[in-house]
Amino acid sequence: MTEVFEMADEFGPEKVVHISDVAAGLRAIVVIDNTAIGPSIGGVRMAPDVTLEECARLARAMSRKNAAAGLPHGGGKSVIFADPAMPLADKERLIRAYARAIAQLSDYIPGPDMGTNEVCMAWVHDEIGRAVGLPRVIGGIPLDEIGATGLGVAVAADVAQPFSGVTLDGAQVAIQGYGAVGRHAARHLAQKGARIAAVADSRGTAICKDGFDLPRLDALKADGKSVTAYPGAMVAECHAVITAECDILVPAARPDIIDQTNAAEIKARLIVEGANIPATTAAEQDLHARGVLVIPDFIANAGGVICAAVEYHDGLESQVMATITEKIHRNTQEVLGQVRDKGILPRDAANALAEARLRQAMDLRRTF
Repeated sequence: MTEVFEMADEFGPEKVVHISDVAAGLRAIVVIDNTAIGPSIGGVRMAPDVTLEECARLARAMSRKNAAAGLPHGGGKSVIFADPAMPLADKERLIRAYARAIAQLSDYIPGPDMGTNEVCMAWVHDEIGRAVGLPRVIGGIPLDEIGATGLGVAVAADVAQPFSGVTLDGAQVAIQGYGAVGRHAARHLAQKGARIAAVADSRGTAICKDGFDLPRLDALKADGKSVTAYPGAMVAECHAVITAECDILVPAARPDIIDQTNAAEIKARLIVEGANIPATTAAEQDLHARGVLVIPDFIANAGGVICAAVEYHDGLESQVMATITEKIHRNTQEVLGQVRDKGILPRDAANALAEARLRQAMDLRRTF
């Protein structure tokens, strides 16, 4: 608990709940960061090496993300200590046990995240009647299937063109984490004329300077193969994608993948953060000093939670893409305008935007 108390401030966290169900083999943590604007929404992350600190940092990122996006929701997050590649029946038993354990946390609405998906959320919803990112067949808007987060990444990159000096048409793109976010970001960026030249997953990096044939790459992934199986691609270790030759880098996997050990070697002139907290504060400062424009995570990758909010409030799937485009375009423009006009870090501009909205909501609530 020490690290969370050290992170506590005027915004939260409101609740930190540790869950242990020995019979079910369940260990999990839920952090509800701030509910001044409304009940918290945040994904359920499953991995063997998740931590309390990671959960708390992600919950805060969700508070900022939801506030910046103008959604009527606060921020929360949960982590489950487990291997997401376990047999499906075992995963279902674990997720259902997790759902029953959070049933009374009515101010937390779970959604999919790394290691979970819309099927997992269907199990949660079946147990407690509360989840977003559900399969379409039960009335949900499957945000991973439609590529909601990836669309937002591409919108942010589009807005950044005059601020970064990087033109999307013809730009070389490297994507770390070719999964639910990365592959859709690749598709939308390619539609704007970019060339996807390097991609990585947990098994390695594949480099194709002439650009990948994305349907062919997606077919490999659908067959359970790594991006490194792409014919003719140059293969390197997982983290090599971070320093690959490119104009735009999209980190779309785990936290802190960009730090002071690799920031100086990054070739990209524009970084659009598709993952939550993919870079350390020190690394972002170093990149800014070098003239590399970094669009912060909760500005660029808000497409998923915007989709989730539309679903939660009984909106239509046809509304989602236009809503994502409008909100992320506006917020990216506002943040980058502040960076240009005031000479401040993008992270500082984004935090100021989100925290001003949080304070306004907190002033209206007796409990704050």
